[in-house]
This record gives sequence, structure tokens and C-alpha cells, in this order.
Amino acid sequence: MPQKVIIDCDPGIDDSLAIMLALSMPEEIEVVGITVAAGNAPVEMGYGNALKVLKFMGRLDVPVFMGADRPLKRDFVNALDTHGSDGLGESFLPQVPEEEYERQEMNAVQFMQETLQREPVSVIALGPMTNLAMLIEKAPSSFGKIQEIVSMGGTFRSHGNCSPVAEYNYWCDPDAAALVYGEMDRLGRKIHMVGLDVTRRIVLTPDLLDYMKRLDPHTGAFTQKITKFYFDFHWQWEHLIGCVINDPLAVAYFACRDLCKGFESYVQIETKGISLGQSIVDSMNFYRHAPNAIVLTEVDTIRFFELFFTRLLRMEEKPDLLPVLCR
Repeated sequence: MPQKVIIDCDPGIDDSLAIMLALSMPEEIEVVGITVAAGNAPVEMGYGNALKVLKFMGRLDVPVFMGADRPLKRDFVNALDTHGSDGLGESFLPQVPEEEYERQEMNAVQFMQETLQREPVSVIALGPMTNLAMLIEKAPSSFGKIQEIVSMGGTFRSHGNCSPVAEYNYWCDPDAAALVYGEMDRLGRKIHMVGLDVTRRIVLTPDLLDYMKRLDPHTGAFTQKITKFYFDFHWQWEHLIGCVINDPLAVAYFACRDLCKGFESYVQIETKGISLGQSIVDSMNFYRHAPNAIVLTEVDTIRFFELFFTRLLRMEEKPDLLPVLCR
């Protein structure tokens, strides 16, 4: 029986790959809706990018809801320098005509509230958590009905990707992230923090992309189109041959928990100063505070890519990726 999920995101290249993976796992995940917030791209652009991905996947039946267009308190800083001027790797795919999908009248928070009052649903949060924070402010009882939250965000021992200490999603709206972690603490619940410690090990290399194109030219070509800018960015800034695809790991982990390992801890998000957006992980239990997070620190990279290829490319058998990954 698949678990019902809302994907809260800011598409974004890796968000798009994560949506594609989630839609390719119908046995484990039923995507009941996609909510979009400002983050990697302005919210209108992210909304359009979500529709582009759904059209490619033949799933324009999945409703998309526009959410927050700015962080709770701080000024909005997008990541178009990382994701391209169109937010989708400068692929410049055509906008999806309005007659091809049903435009939703509800906004993202209204959709979350109504859905959670009706049925148990989990949230895979792939962007800034502004929509979730607004749900707490508007309808805390609905937030409390979320089954699980898996968040691609934060970092423990790995360095940041937009400051020395902060990961972008939490840095973009630190007040929202702080509010969500605080509310999980109040509820006695734990958020699954899929941070840079594990996502930095999920690198789509040129060899993997070539193999994908050979196995499935259609999906491979689409992936190449939206990731080329990402490849160039990672080489320019990190001298990495390939691109880190953070968000698909959060989806894969939601479906297959043994892909990653970590530990329970109390986590706070810094909202001011030079450490803005830093996820403070009390790994030594200094505060003697009950954990509000499961902080992931280990990932089976080979198993992730086996799952990614098998599901996304609709393969009947697992590919032999060891030679490709070890070149």
C-alpha cells in the first residue's frame, strides 16, 4: 500500500528529478499534490517548472499549488545562479498551456490544511519550509496530523553550500525552518533531516548520465537537458565532475529507510548573524533535551543509484552500476 505524500518544493533542477523519482515509485509513494514555495526559483517560476516535469512524466493529473512567494521574515534570495535563469538548467522548456491542466484555486497552505483534516499524509520537504511554517501559524492542529516530515535540508559535519555553515533551504528561510523544528519539538515528534552529510555523496557523473541515456534515451535526454547547467556550476565552484542531486535522496529515503543511517538529536536552526540558517545539532546531548530530529550521516550510494535507475528508467532488473561508479 503506497504512502500518501505531499511534495513541498521549489523546482529547481534536483527538485524536478525528485518529483520524477517519486512518480516512478507507485508501489511506495502516492503523490497527492505538489506545493511550491519561493526558493531555488521565484514561486511562479517554480510552479511552472513543476508543471513542465509533470507533463514530461505524463502526470498532469497531479495537482500543483502555489505557496509562499517570500520567506517569513528575511529578504528572498533565489538560487538561479545555481539552477539557471529559468530555474530548470536553462533548458527553456515551453510553458504548459493552461488548457492542459487544471489550475487550482486553493493556495498551498489551504491545500495542506484541507488534505490533512481529511486523511493522514506525509510531507517530503525539498525546499525552504515556508509553506509548512505558515501552516503552523494558520492551522497548528492540521500540522500536527502530518504523519512524517522528511526534509532535504541542513548539515551536521559537512560544510554549507551557501555559507560556510548553512545549507540553502534552511538559509533561504531560517525562521520557517526554526519554527518547524520547534513545533516538532513541542509535539514530541522527530523530523528526518536529509542534509548535506549524505546528499553530497549523491553525485550524478557524466558516466552515469551516459549510461542513463543508453538505457532510456528519452528520460536520459531530458535529464541531460535539465542538468547541463548544474554540471557546469559544480565544476566552476567545486571542481566536481558531475552534479550533486540532493533532493532525490530524500524521496528514496522516504521509501527505503535502510538507504541511510543516522542518529536522534535535538536540532535548532540559527535565525540571525553570521551563522544564519545553520542547523545546530546537539550530538553530544549538551542540552539534555529530547530529540526532535533524526540526523542522517551515512548513505549507501550504490543502492541509491540502483533504485534511481531501476525506478526512473522502468527497468525490470537492477543495473550493474559498480563499474560505472568506480571509474
